[in-house]
Amino acid sequence: MSPPAEDSSEEERPHIEPPLEPEPRRYPSTIGGAFYIAILAVAVISLIVVGVGHWRLGIHGLAGCLVVAAGLRFGLPDRDAGMLAVRAKWIDVTLLTALGAALWFLASTVPSA
Repeated sequence: MSPPAEDSSEEERPHIEPPLEPEPRRYPSTIGGAFYIAILAVAVISLIVVGVGHWRLGIHGLAGCLVVAAGLRFGLPDRDAGMLAVRAKWIDVTLLTALGAALWFLASTVPSA
């Protein structure tokens, strides 16, 4: 039997760089995330307006938010869309536009009591 190999400090070992410190995370991390926060804020304000009693104005505001979100989702690249990107681009744009248009239409056509 041969003697066990001794750990020699003379052996060449590859030089390993220490890991770099990660950059601090930015919130939101994409421009789409910033737009998402803005759209969410306006949507919450619109729902507050609905709760106060001006339902038609609030629903129009909510419908406008959805249409603006559709436009932003259409115009932003996928890597910058952030939380606006949920599904494929064409599905997101179609659903947001259809829902916004339907809300606007319904709020405009319901007769006032």
